[in-house]
Amino acid sequence: MKSKIYTLTGDNGTTSLVGGKRVNKDDIRVEAYGTIDELNAYMGLLGHNSKLDYPGMHELVRKVQNKLFCIGAYLATENAEQPVGLTEDDVRDLEIRIDQLDEHLPPMQGFILPGGSRLSALCDICRTITRRAERRVVTLSRQAEVHPVVLHYLNRLSDFFFVFARFNNIHNQFEEIYWNKDC
Repeated sequence: MKSKIYTLTGDNGTTSLVGGKRVNKDDIRVEAYGTIDELNAYMGLLGHNSKLDYPGMHELVRKVQNKLFCIGAYLATENAEQPVGLTEDDVRDLEIRIDQLDEHLPPMQGFILPGGSRLSALCDICRTITRRAERRVVTLSRQAEVHPVVLHYLNRLSDFFFVFARFNNIHNQFEEIYWNKDC
């Protein structure tokens, strides 16, 4: 028999962590994994972009989405020792990808405004959500143990989105717009 999606248990503003403990829906732990979930939703949109034509990029987007589920499950589990399915090798994989893309980019001449192509703008949205997720996880780490690989991965992921946004603008011949502080 199929279970119902609605349980009514959250009607009072609480939700269950993995293991059954009830917490408020605005608990920092829920904020942290909820922001990871939001990022994953935007990555779903990013993954359906037909202009992801750099080799292996569709596969990388799916891999990152799975890693984000690993992070979300870890954050939703109180007292988890380490995330399952996320290691420093995953951080290094992102670094390799960043370096591969960056090889095709000119040196930066200043701060670049978000936007350009539609794909680059979506990368910028993913980057800023990643940074917010990182801030939420840092806040959580002041109250509970958080394995360092989570912050390493999120930090590198935001760097990846920045470089991928630049790559897409250059690759698709969109001009990078630099911040004009005197405008």
